[in-house]
Amino acid sequence: MSETEAISKFACPACGGQAVWNPAKQKLICPFCGTESPAKLDVTTGGIVEHDLAAALRGLADDTRGWKADVRQVKCQSCNAISVFDPKRQAQNCEFCGSAQLVAYEETKPAFRPESVLPFVVSESAARDRIRQWYGKLWLAPGALKRRAMTDTVKGMYLPYWTFDAQIDAQWTAEAGHYYYTTETYTENGRLQTREVQQVRWEPAAGRLSHFFDDDLVCASVGVHAALLRGIEPFPTSTLKPYDPGFVAGWVVERYQIDLIGAAQASRAAMEAKIQAMCAQQVPGDTYRNLQVRMAHSRQTFKHILAPIWLMSYTFGAKSFQCVQNGVTGAIQGEYPKSPWKIAFLVIAILIGVIIVMSLGGRH
Repeated sequence: MSETEAISKFACPACGGQAVWNPAKQKLICPFCGTESPAKLDVTTGGIVEHDLAAALRGLADDTRGWKADVRQVKCQSCNAISVFDPKRQAQNCEFCGSAQLVAYEETKPAFRPESVLPFVVSESAARDRIRQWYGKLWLAPGALKRRAMTDTVKGMYLPYWTFDAQIDAQWTAEAGHYYYTTETYTENGRLQTREVQQVRWEPAAGRLSHFFDDDLVCASVGVHAALLRGIEPFPTSTLKPYDPGFVAGWVVERYQIDLIGAAQASRAAMEAKIQAMCAQQVPGDTYRNLQVRMAHSRQTFKHILAPIWLMSYTFGAKSFQCVQNGVTGAIQGEYPKSPWKIAFLVIAILIGVIIVMSLGGRH
């Protein structure tokens, strides 16, 4: 797991407090006096750059590295989160697990800095309401869970993502199978019977496929459970804004720990699996075998972005759970404990239902 605290501070012009980005008003707002900051986010100058992947992997894109600010980094000994924050700030606890076991962390190579961001759209109050609705519908959860004020632990944060573009041109060959049926004669109980038997006629087949992948997402977070994040994706990258510190002022920002090489490998594997499936769909007939696909990759680019989520982390008994909400679309995925008593009652109810159905069926 890993995170960073927003490095840049935006002072309120009225009281001097730190203004933060307000998703509902889409402005910088002072949480102390409510003043709307006149600061304007520079989102119109300089487009969102797609970087050449091959050049970056060869180490030729070092101009995109480094925070360009004095920062201090600590690593959580409990969950391995890496926090990056202003040197004047004293880290007390890990934002993801709450542990106070933090030690100094030194980077071996400066990190890629984010260059585009998806601003929060779902406000904190709306996020809390959605999460209350979510755990209010958890029938198998213990009753004590619903009585807890869990939304007190909801935190807004930006997660690191890599996006990858690639043009893939593929050629495929396979054996296409076409079903046909023959009549078979057999003997049963001394009587001659016939039946239709499915056969397969195999024929050679070949084809071509071209597909462009645009903003294929690979999450670089290890602080939030991967299965939950897949459940709230995708993020609408078409609405990305050029990075401006104002968007993340006052928010927690996670620093990636899945690096460009690992993310590029994961993206390539996912793209090739999709191309393989798309080629399989092109094979004529009813079935196929021996599918062979040759792929050529071109126009491979990447960028490092920040995507917003609302995270609720809580413990119940001896276990930890997370609930995650997409900060743009509001999609929710969560983990929760199951009551053994409710599960037992459910199993008994199912068994009773099966017995009733079987008994009714036996009367006819």
